[in-house]
Amino acid sequence: MDFINLIWIFLVVVSLVPMVRQRLIESARVRLLRQLEEKRGSRVIALIHRQESMSLLGFPMARYIDIQDSEQVLRAIKMTDDNVPIDLILHTPGGLVLAAEQIANALCKHPGKVTVFVPHYAMSGGTMIALSANEIVMDENAVLGPVDPQIGNYPAVSILSVLDKKDPNEIDDQTMILADISRKAIRQVTLTIQRIASSHYGEEQAGRLAEELAAGHWTHDYPITVEEGQALGLKITTGMPTEIYQLMNLYPQASAHRPSVEYIPVPYPNRPALPSSSEPKSR
Repeated sequence: MDFINLIWIFLVVVSLVPMVRQRLIESARVRLLRQLEEKRGSRVIALIHRQESMSLLGFPMARYIDIQDSEQVLRAIKMTDDNVPIDLILHTPGGLVLAAEQIANALCKHPGKVTVFVPHYAMSGGTMIALSANEIVMDENAVLGPVDPQIGNYPAVSILSVLDKKDPNEIDDQTMILADISRKAIRQVTLTIQRIASSHYGEEQAGRLAEELAAGHWTHDYPITVEEGQALGLKITTGMPTEIYQLMNLYPQASAHRPSVEYIPVPYPNRPALPSSSEPKSR
């Protein structure tokens, strides 16, 4: 076998290895999902967004809630019997309001119990989806986020604040148009959150949640902790199933070859003891 043939074999193997690895990871995900379904007697849906190296080129692609996600989740909900609970594993920075609203509305209409699991974070549209659940189960360090609308690169509430600080004659037409869109966007998102939350929190509590989450009291990336969420009246509990942490490990984040975080992956029930030394200490 000559050198050229060896090069070709090497290229073929190198190109196939990522595909085989991806298939193995996908199989492991399905096994874990099925294991969790059998344990909880539910339909488990995973909506997990991470940067993953795609194709043979290895370019990381950021993921957000989009129409394709909503179509797939709606299809999974439709395939679930009314008496079967739904467990949604949610890990997302947010995304399209339309897609998040579609998912939340479908979950609200499901007669069975809906539980949303947040192992790390569910920001913006992810929080809107979480409001549709009978119960939100979060890791002790997981966070939710505000659902205030963004117009382009700016928060809608910040665009509106310009009208209060400047004379209308000094504001350009584009800003005035953006302010009009911002006013409509805030109203629409507030009403949407109120409608979604009212199915589990009642009209009065849903109105308070909508005002807190959509009115721009925080920056859009503000992390709402478990304690803050409970103080707002959200039905948040802790106690994440081990299978969900295992599942998250099967959605690897695209990174450089050298890991940025390293540790010994075993539980430590007690503080590790330092090795004893028989050598005398110097003074």
